[in-house]
Amino acid sequence: MILMSSKLRYWAIIPAAGIGIRIRADIPKQYLKINNKSILEYALECFCHHTCIEGVVVAVAEHDSYWPELEISKNEKVMVTVGGKERCNSVLNGLEYLAKYAAADDWIMVHDAVRPCVRKSDIDLLIRELEGHAVGGILALPVRDTMKRADENNEISETVERGDLWHALTPQVFRLNELREALEQLVRQNVIVTDEAQAMERIGLRGKLVQGSSDNIKITHQSDLLQAKLYLLSQGNSGCE
Repeated sequence: MILMSSKLRYWAIIPAAGIGIRIRADIPKQYLKINNKSILEYALECFCHHTCIEGVVVAVAEHDSYWPELEISKNEKVMVTVGGKERCNSVLNGLEYLAKYAAADDWIMVHDAVRPCVRKSDIDLLIRELEGHAVGGILALPVRDTMKRADENNEISETVERGDLWHALTPQVFRLNELREALEQLVRQNVIVTDEAQAMERIGLRGKLVQGSSDNIKITHQSDLLQAKLYLLSQGNSGCE
């Protein structure tokens, strides 16, 4: 049983209803295993073990048969709701579920189900850096490589100045009510956004960029699995260091 309290709290939402077409696997990529543990379990562990996180909502596909088989699905901090067609729909469903337990100004950390290497130290950093911030923010990495823009033929049309460009990572952290209102507005308008920061931008709210760890990779292609395995081994088989 999750109890309400008067203090400002942190919660997490993991949208995990995707099927991961690009990785060309027989099962949704969040359930692929690295060292006999699913990617989703790695992604969840840091939040379940973190003392500042009150609870975690996982948004899964309606007929997901894999989720109940995971040991972490029985964790006392974990709640589950039905995901949606797009990431933004899944996150919105998670926010609506959390609204039963969380306060309007509680912080919500949204994390990709297929980022298994997130570190506890990065979650701690987000909490410290965003304390007192009016909007919230995201983990991100400054772009290091020279950036090119392509035309319709995949020929270079221009070189893009990289000085103010960042790669967006997760978790992304915003207040419950503000993020909920932003996503509700975009869903009503049939606008698809690729992350929560973009939703906040659309309603005029600017989050803070917090530099995270370069090993917080997203599993998109088969080659990412090996890279994630190496990173997890270097972290002692856990992203919670």
